[in-house]
Amino acid sequence: MGESFGEGCDGDFILWCILLVVCWPLVLVLLPFRIVGIAVGGVLDLIRAIILLPARALRGPRSATAR
Repeated sequence: MGESFGEGCDGDFILWCILLVVCWPLVLVLLPFRIVGIAVGGVLDLIRAIILLPARALRGPRSATAR
């Protein structure tokens, strides 16, 4: 019927090892792009905050009920 714990795990382990061997070079290639994307997103958020700062300052403080 169904497999009990431990049966059939050898094949799953071998498949995971093959997946690891095949995919780790892809991770090494794509990791710098991920880091650059995070950095660019941070810079764009900073520029947006600087541009919107005068409007937020002129709007004044918000009251707790006006959300």
